Amino acid sequence: MVENELRELIKQIQLRGCESQTTEVKSANGGCPEKLYDTISSFSNQNSGGVFVFGLNEKEDFKKVGVYNAQDLQKRVMEYCEQMTPVVRPIFTVYDEGGMVFVAAEIPPVDITDRPCFKTAKGRLHGSYIRVGDADKPMTEYEVYSYEAFRKKYQDDVRGIERASFATLDQTKLDAYIALKVKERPHLALTSPTQQYELTGITRDGQITMTAILLFGIYPQAFFPQLSIIATCVPNEKMGIVDNAGNRFLDSKRFEGTLPDMLDGALTFVRTNTRVATKIDPLTGNRIDQPQYPMDAVREAILNALVHRDYSIHTEGMPIQLILYSDRMEIVNPGGLYGRLTLDQLGNVQPDTRNPVLVTAMETLGETENRYSGIPTIRHSMKESGLPDPLFFNSREAFSVTLYNRKDDVVDEKGLLRFCSIPRSREEIAKYLNIPSVQYALHRYLDPLVQSGLIQMTLPDTPRSKNQRFITAK
Repeated sequence: MVENELRELIKQIQLRGCESQTTEVKSANGGCPEKLYDTISSFSNQNSGGVFVFGLNEKEDFKKVGVYNAQDLQKRVMEYCEQMTPVVRPIFTVYDEGGMVFVAAEIPPVDITDRPCFKTAKGRLHGSYIRVGDADKPMTEYEVYSYEAFRKKYQDDVRGIERASFATLDQTKLDAYIALKVKERPHLALTSPTQQYELTGITRDGQITMTAILLFGIYPQAFFPQLSIIATCVPNEKMGIVDNAGNRFLDSKRFEGTLPDMLDGALTFVRTNTRVATKIDPLTGNRIDQPQYPMDAVREAILNALVHRDYSIHTEGMPIQLILYSDRMEIVNPGGLYGRLTLDQLGNVQPDTRNPVLVTAMETLGETENRYSGIPTIRHSMKESGLPDPLFFNSREAFSVTLYNRKDDVVDEKGLLRFCSIPRSREEIAKYLNIPSVQYALHRYLDPLVQSGLIQMTLPDTPRSKNQRFITAK
C-alpha cells in the first residue's frame, strides 16, 4: 500500500462509517492499542488478509486524530505479530496529512498449510480467530480441526470403526466389490483376502473402516444415526410459512442405508415432489417432458454432498440437508471446501480430495466418474434447461448448492437493483442489508442477482478483487 492508497482507504472508511471484513480501525492517539492479537489472527486466517488503520477515532464517527508516535507504534505492532504462531510479518505505510500522522499495517494471509494462525501463549484451540463482518470470533473446535486435517492429511474415510465387524457388512456386495478391484488390478489376486481388505480400504490395521460401513454396511446408521439425508419439501420460499391448508411441510423424509441407497432415495424424493411440464415439439409433434430441475444436475449435487462431506468425528452427528422450496432446491453438507480450493476455482481446477478412498470406491462401483466433472455437469445441465446458474456457498463448516427452478424466481426482495444503480462495494451492500456477515449477505441476496445477470461485476475477470464493485445491468 502506498500513501495515496492509504489516504483513499481513510476516505472510504469515513464515507461508509464502519469497519469491514478486511479493515480494522484503531485510534492509537494516546498510545498503542491493546489486544490486537484477535484481529491479527482473524486477518491471517482469511485469504484476503486485512489492514489495521491507526489514527481514526471510531467512537467519533471515525474522526481523524492521528497516532501518538508512528515509529513506536510500528515497533509495538511488530511485537504483537511476533507473538503469533506462525510469526506474522506486517507491511507498514505511514501517511502525513497536515502534521497529523496515520499508519496502516497490512496483515498478509498465512498459507493454508500453516493455519490457523494463533496467539502462541493461548494455544491453537483458544488463540485462533476468524473474521465475521467487522468482528473477530473465536474459531470453533471444528474450524481448528479442519485446517489440521488438511495439513496432516487425515483420512477420516478410512478411520477404524469400533464395534464394526465383517458380520455388520453385506458380504455379497463386498465380494462383488473386491472382484471388481481385482479385475482393475490383477496383482491383487495374488494377495490374501486379509491383504486385499487392507489394500482396498475395507480395513485399516484390521479394523473395519468408515468407507466399508458407508458402502457395504447392512445398516450404517446403527453406528452413525445422523449420517443420513434429511429431505424436506416446503410450500413457500422460506421455511416456517404454512400453505392455505396449514401445512408447514408438504413432505419430509429421512433417507438411510449405504451411500447408493441414500442417493436413490433422495432422487426419488425430488422426482416425487417436483413438477414435470409437458411440451409439444412444433417441428416433430413429439411430446417433451421437462422436469422442474434437470435430474442429472440434481444427481451430481446430491452425489457430491455424499462423497465430499466431512466424515470426521466432529461432523458424524450432522446429516445432509435437502430442502425443496417453491422457487429453489438447496443441498447442504457438513464440511466446507477442502484444502486450497476456492469458490472461484470450483469446477475449473483439480482439487484436493477429502475422502480419496471413498471416492475411488464409488468410481469402482460405477456411481461416480471421479474426473472432477460434477460441477461442470451441474452448470451445463442448468444452462441447457434455461435455468439460472447454480449458486454455491462455502464456509469452514458447511458447503451448499442452490438450484433455482425458473429465471423469474430470482427476485430482488431487498431492493438491491435500485441500490446498485451506482457501483457498490461488498461492504456497502452488507451495510445496506443490515447484515453483520458480509459473506452471508452476498450469498443470500447478491449472488442470485449476479448469477442471473441482473447485477454485474465491474471487474469480472478478477471476481475476488478488493476493488470489486457491483452495478445493476443496463
